Amino acid sequence: MDECGIKKQNWDVEETELFLETLKELDMKKCLDGRKVRNNKLFKVAHRRMTAAGYHRSVDQLKFRWKLLKSAYYKCKREPPSRGSSPPTKIQGWWRYEKTMVAIMESRHPLLAAGVHCDPRDEVAEDSNGDASMPHWPQPCPDKPTHNLGLIIKMDPEVDSQLKIGFIGAGNMAFGIAKGVLTGNVLPGNVKVSAPSSRNLGRFQELGVTVTHSNIEVVCGSDVVFVAVKPHLVALVLNEISVHVTDRHMVVSVAAGVTLATLEEILPVNSVVIRLMPNLPCLVQEGALLFSRGSHAKQEDGALLCSLLHCCGLVEEGPEAWIDIHTGLSGSGVAFVYLFAEALAEGAVKMGMPSALAHSIASQTVLGAGRLLRESGKHPAQLRSEVCTPGGTTIYGLHTMEQGGVRASTMSAVEAATERARELGQKSAAGSRK
Repeated sequence: MDECGIKKQNWDVEETELFLETLKELDMKKCLDGRKVRNNKLFKVAHRRMTAAGYHRSVDQLKFRWKLLKSAYYKCKREPPSRGSSPPTKIQGWWRYEKTMVAIMESRHPLLAAGVHCDPRDEVAEDSNGDASMPHWPQPCPDKPTHNLGLIIKMDPEVDSQLKIGFIGAGNMAFGIAKGVLTGNVLPGNVKVSAPSSRNLGRFQELGVTVTHSNIEVVCGSDVVFVAVKPHLVALVLNEISVHVTDRHMVVSVAAGVTLATLEEILPVNSVVIRLMPNLPCLVQEGALLFSRGSHAKQEDGALLCSLLHCCGLVEEGPEAWIDIHTGLSGSGVAFVYLFAEALAEGAVKMGMPSALAHSIASQTVLGAGRLLRESGKHPAQLRSEVCTPGGTTIYGLHTMEQGGVRASTMSAVEAATERARELGQKSAAGSRK
């Protein structure tokens, strides 16, 4: 160490070993699976500990070093060296810490759940300024038997890319979700879509996706199966594929109104089921998606779904009671917005603007207003008031809209769509019991 107490800038073997032992300890203490993507907080904790040990690296440097090590690990897995030959990586001293990398990457501890207890003092140690002593090596979390250990929160891209995804149904919702999934780390060759006719399959083929007319073929070749058919067809499809659904599958239904209870009643006992409600803007990766987990779907199952769908737009989890409300708000809500945009443009046409220009400006107005609303974090009423000036054009226009009952009509439209979704759910449940 030099006079400043800073060790040499190049990573040496001892520094790398300390870094990996720190990550390994933090992983085990938090009961994390080795494949999960480590968040910024974990690297900040590692940074404090490395600094306390005399190694002055930035958090970004630690992240980059981990990325190189992880890439070397996967390269060695893909191209294992023959006896006596050098490993297929140029990282200095790889043989010294290859064992620790394997221990980190191939650990399979279930995530924090019932029956897993971590010492609360660990949180104090992690939130310190880095000058606290290293806590004792924690005991690994007990490996409780589970039927879906392969589904881990925020799976590594290397693992995520090997996931097999299937779609039963080839409508707009399936296409939008497929585009989002493929924008992420899933490979086109690992996606398969089935539909009774070839009418909608062409656009999937353009994405490089395999298509078929067999629902059973999709299920047998997939880990995650999206059931994207009309609500009245769900029971028929599930009865067809039920015998082929195993404990390795996650079944995700996007059918409006079909409850988790209905899905679980038809599928085998202990099936991992999730109910998802997307909306049409998933086609351009600007969707709003809400999902609810079934009784046998774990937190990591929901996190895997979030990881798969994050490129589709906003993805949130909530209780099932919210799904029908989301249908009225966002599933049907996009049509309400289109109606408003249409009326906005027609108002401009009435006042003398060319139709094409009016519709172009109306769509951009809706887009811009929505983006500002989302990114500003302000309440819509606050943004609305910022547009209004005393005696100006906007307040006169708003007064006319209020006289026309726009606010009440919109609220009633969401209510009506929500109630209809609930009715569909009741009909679906009754149909599945017949």
